[in-house]
Amino acid sequence: MRRREFITLLGGAAAWPLAAHAQQPAMPVIGFLHSASPDPYAPFLPGFHQGLKEAGYTEGRNVAIEYRWAEDRYGRLPALAADLVDHHVTVIAAPNTPAALAAKAATTTIPIVFLVGGDPVAIGLVASLARPGGNLTGVTNLTAQVGSKRLELLHALVPTAITVALLVNPSSPELAEPQSQELQVAARSLGLQLHVLNASTEREIDMAFATVVQLRPGGLVIVPDPFFTNRCERLAALALRHAIPTIFHYPEFTAAGGLMSYGSNLRDLLRWNGLYTGRILKGEKPADLPVQQATKVELIINLKTARALGLEVPTSILVRADEVIE
Repeated sequence: MRRREFITLLGGAAAWPLAAHAQQPAMPVIGFLHSASPDPYAPFLPGFHQGLKEAGYTEGRNVAIEYRWAEDRYGRLPALAADLVDHHVTVIAAPNTPAALAAKAATTTIPIVFLVGGDPVAIGLVASLARPGGNLTGVTNLTAQVGSKRLELLHALVPTAITVALLVNPSSPELAEPQSQELQVAARSLGLQLHVLNASTEREIDMAFATVVQLRPGGLVIVPDPFFTNRCERLAALALRHAIPTIFHYPEFTAAGGLMSYGSNLRDLLRWNGLYTGRILKGEKPADLPVQQATKVELIINLKTARALGLEVPTSILVRADEVIE
């Protein structure tokens, strides 16, 4: 063999590994879009990773995740969603309502898996629960449907109450308005007067509780919203400090010292969000995946807080509780 032929052959052999490497499929990338801040949300995120794992994906091993956090500034979400689209992510996980709406406005081609508290049909995310159509599917946690039940539970615990306050985040009208309307109807049926208070910043939370002190309602219902979810400890402390019986959606509220929570478990919901995201990575289409509806709700009561508020929890409520914190 001539020397030139040998060098050419050797050079070609050296290029084989590079060519083989270039032909390997690129690792898929999930764009994770959320309105919250990463640190307060950290306790919930394992649920999303668990769902991905059940679908066969582990971050850093066979899937990458690009996180975008709006840090409670909902106005940043459209730009963050557009940034994920520019990065050509494989799928967008948008596990709250503001993020889902921003993602939907940003792309009609990249699959989107949402987690919302309201009716995804009513807010325009999908055509129907059974047949979503388009590029979106996901999970709904029936927040609006159980809102009136929270008011009923609070009324049963404080039956002498004449007025009740409702805390909403006006930055999320798609969550605040339907629940405000539903609870107004429920309040009238119970003979209660409902005062709606707004808060979308830390300062406005303080102002809302100052108003609660002036109104002296018999109780407070907090509407589920990502802004409030990440402030469970703060809200529980304020409710106890101002001696106002309060009910919220998530169990983290009662674990932090809140009186009662009634709703679904956010980690379980995020598990579904992660599982659907993984199934789409495997090739399934959002239009073929029906929207999952949370069917399990938990009633948790903090008896220590009840005693601190001078309340006696009726046996009729205790026997219904999934957990009682002593």
